[in-house]
Amino acid sequence: MRAKLSYALTAAVLVFYFVLVGSRGVMLIQSGTLVTVTFGVAVLILPVIGVWFLWKNTQFVRRANALAAELDAEGGLPVDELQRTPGGRIDRDSADEVFSKRKAETEAAPDDWRSWFRLAVAYHDARDTPRARKAMQRAIALHDGRPVQQL
Repeated sequence: MRAKLSYALTAAVLVFYFVLVGSRGVMLIQSGTLVTVTFGVAVLILPVIGVWFLWKNTQFVRRANALAAELDAEGGLPVDELQRTPGGRIDRDSADEVFSKRKAETEAAPDDWRSWFRLAVAYHDARDTPRARKAMQRAIALHDGRPVQQL
């Protein structure tokens, strides 16, 4: 719940920023000189890119959460078997051990979105966010029946 609230707050702040920047871009365009119109158009490009990025990221999160809910309903979510430090952080050796299991599971069933989902969780636990995201994208593509790119 905390992550959803943080995401919503961050998205709201970004939308406010996009509106603010966009209004400045419109003001520059309304000035009517070649220089201000050029800057105004350039300023308007930033919020467009930001909105696109926010939309794509939100879609990714929604799809990943839908997969988590489906896997939970099946009873297939990975069990948290990770050791923790006294401070509560995940022990790196423990994360690596679980990752090895998840990788072997995925290699045994490379077309199963469930194994890719669990591998994405293992990557995340091992603090490898880029690979976690790619594995989750593959799980989503396999679930949706779309062609997948190689990791």
